[in-house]
Amino acid sequence: MSTTPVNAKSGDLASILARKEEVILTEWMREMSGVVRRSDLVKDSDLRAECSQFLRLMKTAAQADTNFQSSAWDGVRDALSVTSGKRAALGFTPSETALFVFSAKRPIFNQIREESKGDADALGNSVLAASDLLDAMGLYTTEVSQKAREQVIRRQQEELLELSTPVVKLWDGVLALPIIGTLDSARTQVVMESLLDAIVKTNSRIAIIDITGVPTVDTVVAQHLLKTVTAARLMGADCIISGVRPQIAQTIVHLGINLLDVTTKATLAAAFLVALQKLGIVFSSAKTS
Repeated sequence: MSTTPVNAKSGDLASILARKEEVILTEWMREMSGVVRRSDLVKDSDLRAECSQFLRLMKTAAQADTNFQSSAWDGVRDALSVTSGKRAALGFTPSETALFVFSAKRPIFNQIREESKGDADALGNSVLAASDLLDAMGLYTTEVSQKAREQVIRRQQEELLELSTPVVKLWDGVLALPIIGTLDSARTQVVMESLLDAIVKTNSRIAIIDITGVPTVDTVVAQHLLKTVTAARLMGADCIISGVRPQIAQTIVHLGINLLDVTTKATLAAAFLVALQKLGIVFSSAKTS
């Protein structure tokens, strides 16, 4: 993103910000109340402190250069990045975050007009300089805010994936991994990591992968299941796939998917019984006298 340098003196805006900071700050706060205040997410005292910080940073940067891309504005860009990230986490949209910057235009322009006092050239140059800077700042917050929101969404998706693939300890040495929904590459990675981590932590010998909640099994899903089984075997655990319904069994046969070396059962209960037998555990009914 680039901004065209303007011909106004760099000290003009800095001088106004230095002498009229309190006036601009008060008008800026008032301007935001009619645009986007979101007092439910940010307290007025915090918002005022935030605005005051930006005015001071802008004043310092404007004393050196009016080009937002220059190193003089590093502090402003850093502060905007922090603010955009925080607001994205709070639920602000990129537009709402940009309006935080754009709402400063009118207060600053009002003070520029007061300082110019009929000097059309000075007014035009100063307004152009301030407008270019604020536009660049607003666009910058939009970009940063969008990236921050994408990171938040991505992190939430990862957390949901982890929650949707819980590993349950059924018995000493027996784990169960119920899968609900479709398996794709990203989710398979989470499934494998969760299962392998649980195998190591519990030193389990058998893992039951229950696919009762998987709507369909095609070649891709079957390959993901086989990858998970292979990974578990490499960690020393035998795998049993349960929840193989008649429709899924027919699909597997029609697709020619080879699951011959994998123990499969129709229900989780049947798979659990096989797991206990593999461990040498036998149940007998109690006799009553």
